[in-house]
Amino acid sequence: MEIIRAEKMGFCFGVKKAVETCYEISRKNISKKYILGMVVHNKDVVKEMENIGFIIVDEKDILEGTDPLKKGDTIVIRAHGTTSQIIDVLEKKEVEIHDATCIFVDKIKEILIERESLGDEIIFIGDKEHPEVKGIISFGKKVNVLKNLEELKESSLDRSKRYSVLTQTTLNKSKFLEIKEYLEKYYSNAQIFDRICGATSERQEATKKLANICDIIIVIGDLKSSNSKKLLEVAKAENPNSYLVQNDEELDMSIFSESMKIGITAGASTPEDIIKKIENKIRGNFNV
Repeated sequence: MEIIRAEKMGFCFGVKKAVETCYEISRKNISKKYILGMVVHNKDVVKEMENIGFIIVDEKDILEGTDPLKKGDTIVIRAHGTTSQIIDVLEKKEVEIHDATCIFVDKIKEILIERESLGDEIIFIGDKEHPEVKGIISFGKKVNVLKNLEELKESSLDRSKRYSVLTQTTLNKSKFLEIKEYLEKYYSNAQIFDRICGATSERQEATKKLANICDIIIVIGDLKSSNSKKLLEVAKAENPNSYLVQNDEELDMSIFSESMKIGITAGASTPEDIIKKIENKIRGNFNV
């Protein structure tokens, strides 16, 4: 048996920044400290944040005024960012805001605001239920959110209008290229902005490469993590013997055999200790 890690995997820059921000705050003498939702999409990381004294507060509660935040309390904005409405409410509450929004997410938001001010109509490719997408589009006046190329084709763009096309940072790179090719072929009036996170595309490429040389692929990540699900999608396209697990407790040892070459990759929100636990569990069962 051989265990091979993907060349690029695990915590990305944005997630690392968000988690480090929380640890820095925890070292200070702050009695009331909160995180807006899941600081990153990983339930084990969220549990660790609760263990060091953070209270998770939901956006819905903030909008409805049922949250526990008081003037002077500290709150961390998660890596995915949040909506303009939430920011307005937090500022009115006069809480101390630590914004750990990923720089790639912030950049897309800036482009959206700028292009709309120039008169462009905005098309956003991504999951409209994802917090990153909800946050970004809230800074626009009218944004048309489409899930994929199929929905784009059905949207009947007007060739007399000017469009700016933006995407979720974790969009599958190959799907983005399909969308780009389609728009360049049929809609010269659409300007496409490629702001897919560099770490995302690197991890997808590394996963694709790994899936072609291994018997089985284990993608480690939270089931709510968009980038982890994208890694599974990439792996399965090359190797149907690919699985997504959140931690070592979910690992089904019956899928392995002594002669296998096992590929390990992990989403951008997956900490190193979870990766090691899974590797050690496999090695321990097969005395590797």
